[in-house]
Amino acid sequence: MSTERIQRIGVLTGGGDCPGLNTVIRVVTKAAILEQHLEVVGIEDGYLGLIEDRMRPLTFDAVSNILDRGGTILGTSNKADPSRFCVGHDAGGRPIFADVSDRVLANVRARGLDALVCIGGDGTMSGAARLAARGLRIIGVPKTIDNDLLHTEVTFGFDTALSIATDALMRLRTTASSHQRVMLLETMGRNAGWIALHAGIASGADIILIPEIPFQLEAVCAHCLDRSRRGRAYTLIAVAEGAKPVGGEPVVDRIVHESPDPVRLGGVSVVLCGQIAERTKLETRATILGHIQRGGTPTARDRVLATEFAHHAMILLREGRFNQMVALQQGRLTSVPLAEVADRQRTVPVDDHLIAAGRAVGTSFGDR
Repeated sequence: MSTERIQRIGVLTGGGDCPGLNTVIRVVTKAAILEQHLEVVGIEDGYLGLIEDRMRPLTFDAVSNILDRGGTILGTSNKADPSRFCVGHDAGGRPIFADVSDRVLANVRARGLDALVCIGGDGTMSGAARLAARGLRIIGVPKTIDNDLLHTEVTFGFDTALSIATDALMRLRTTASSHQRVMLLETMGRNAGWIALHAGIASGADIILIPEIPFQLEAVCAHCLDRSRRGRAYTLIAVAEGAKPVGGEPVVDRIVHESPDPVRLGGVSVVLCGQIAERTKLETRATILGHIQRGGTPTARDRVLATEFAHHAMILLREGRFNQMVALQQGRLTSVPLAEVADRQRTVPVDDHLIAAGRAVGTSFGDR
């Protein structure tokens, strides 16, 4: 497709906030202006801005000095899917969903946007794939602290979340040792255990519980008691929010009925805390790290990765290679069709080398 027709592009950040979003906005905008002489429009609050026609110009100066700023200057939303958008509630208070993709297409045409750069995770990429199927020209840039996007080895935001979770585990280790306690730290990640696995390995956690390996409560308690009998005064446990027992289900914190992805996980560490304390009689405490993992300044690694992803997105745009998502495979930048990423999730393989490395040094994954 000829790129001569591309004169104005829109940029949006969708889904949960994530360290490195502003880095991508900065690089996309400046590269578009300096190298491709394009106009850039910022779309506010992700797909919600497309639905409600809330957009503003992005200039060179508007995106200066935001490289290391957390969050996103454009705002974001994890409740707005154009193909299934809450347009009201019925008499019983239940949400009414409708496909408002036609409204999005009309707003894009009215604003004169020739292409979109959509920065987000699996939900954002799924929405992008559906809009691409309706004729929009889209480039996807993968972000998520969960690191669960298919076909890319890593997403920006993960390294920052990992650093925060690792630091929290190391801090809990000192208080666990001081009080001879079992200490649990619950990390984010939804149904993928990447943060808990990597942070647990990096901190030397004694037990790591991830959704991909259902745990046995008896095995977890036995490991805590065995450490106590061998003179180990404490046990440090890294647990992913989606971790679940064998034959059981993840702990649900709440249901957001208006969201296309309504289930919000959380609280497994609190449940486990009570169960471990009751069965072992060991003093046990739980900490839910929560949104701290998503906030603040991105690490240098995430800033570099976000810059690389954004620049590659602009190369795809210049070459007219639309409806692709930027990806990192075998250490090299590439792209994959949005349709191959949509409505899928990358979880931790049970034969992952880090799991094997953990087992080799005596780390329990609660399954034996």
